Amino acid sequence: MAETTAGAATSALGARVGHFRWMVCALLFFGTTINYIDRQVLGLLAPDLRRIIGWNDVEYGYMVTAFSAAYALGLLLTGRVLDTVGTKLGYGLALVFWSLAAMAHALAKTPLHFGAARFALGLGEAANFPAAIKSVAEWFPRKERALATGIFNAGTNVGAIIAPLVVPWLALTYSWQWAFILTGAFGFSWLILWFWLYDPPEASKRLSKAEFDYIRSDPVEAPVQIPWLSLARYRQTWAFALGKFMTDPIWWFYLYWVPSFLNQKFGVTLQKMGPPIVAIYLIADVGSIGGGWLSSALIKRGFSINRARKTAMLCMAVCVVPIVLAATVENMWTAVLLLGLACAAHQGFSANMFTIASDMFPRRAIGSVVGFGGMMGAVGGMMIATAAGWILQLTGSYHSLFVLAGCAYLLALLVIHLIVPRLEPARIGEGAGA
Repeated sequence: MAETTAGAATSALGARVGHFRWMVCALLFFGTTINYIDRQVLGLLAPDLRRIIGWNDVEYGYMVTAFSAAYALGLLLTGRVLDTVGTKLGYGLALVFWSLAAMAHALAKTPLHFGAARFALGLGEAANFPAAIKSVAEWFPRKERALATGIFNAGTNVGAIIAPLVVPWLALTYSWQWAFILTGAFGFSWLILWFWLYDPPEASKRLSKAEFDYIRSDPVEAPVQIPWLSLARYRQTWAFALGKFMTDPIWWFYLYWVPSFLNQKFGVTLQKMGPPIVAIYLIADVGSIGGGWLSSALIKRGFSINRARKTAMLCMAVCVVPIVLAATVENMWTAVLLLGLACAAHQGFSANMFTIASDMFPRRAIGSVVGFGGMMGAVGGMMIATAAGWILQLTGSYHSLFVLAGCAYLLALLVIHLIVPRLEPARIGEGAGA
């Protein structure tokens, strides 16, 4: 009871001290939205471009693999860069690079050209999540981080909602080339707001002292510098990285293959692709915010951080399981509901995955840790992209891929729990495996 009362008092204090940190969260949300609009254009146009350019499932799988390979490489590099140069400059430069890469798809004329454009896009887009997670760790106390992560992570769903509403219209009204050019150019408007509004809390002129003190209300962390190669020594790193390796590829599978699945299974054309895709990602938005809210709410009710995060992740993992039926149902909207539930559960799981990185590591190391974990997720994405292309080319069925998706999250949570049963912070400087 005392803990509940204390939690209510802390919430009231947070309401009084100001809300500029939520403006920062809004910037991260819109940056992530743009990231996913640019990422999804090829997937939406794939059924038509397959006919116009001429490629098969294996070649399309290689294009997705090219993006994943570059994403893995980018995450390997950008986490450390962000920890070195800071979030403001690093995130801004990354957005310029990926926006130009997105526009460059308009010049592609062969599968190889598309693969090269996807590689450049993946390299630039890799900075988004390390930058956003690092910003959340800088701008929010620990008890609010899961909710803030869930909110900005909902931008992935909003981007996935906007894209099917805008991209088919652009492609049908102008051309598929203009769909890439105009969506890619959209990011430059966000860039103006980012450089105008964003600074670290210590340098922000828009932040009150009371809100700054609230943001820094967690126990003081000693300044540390973790050599990049030493990250692999900590089991906390591997808990996060293996969780990403096992679950990120499933999300990428949904993102790149669902339009083709709907086209092949139910005959959904580009003109009619908008409503089912929008429905899937509207449902997913609920999971993104709900998953972050759930673990934060459990903490306020007296749960430990370990119990709260894992309880929320277990709920999300169970909700993914029905996706195993998606390839066998005969009604398109039944499949859409199953896909929406799976995407919502993924997003709730992912919001807590990102948050446990900030639970286990100090702020100065988070960019590198998230980058390493994201790199592992991208390696998994490379594997599933190539495998999906071959499986579909040989069998013509999505059933085995959906079965894999349904099992991945429960297995990932089990692995995480076995590696970090108490989710304790890494003891930096106290030896390997701490």
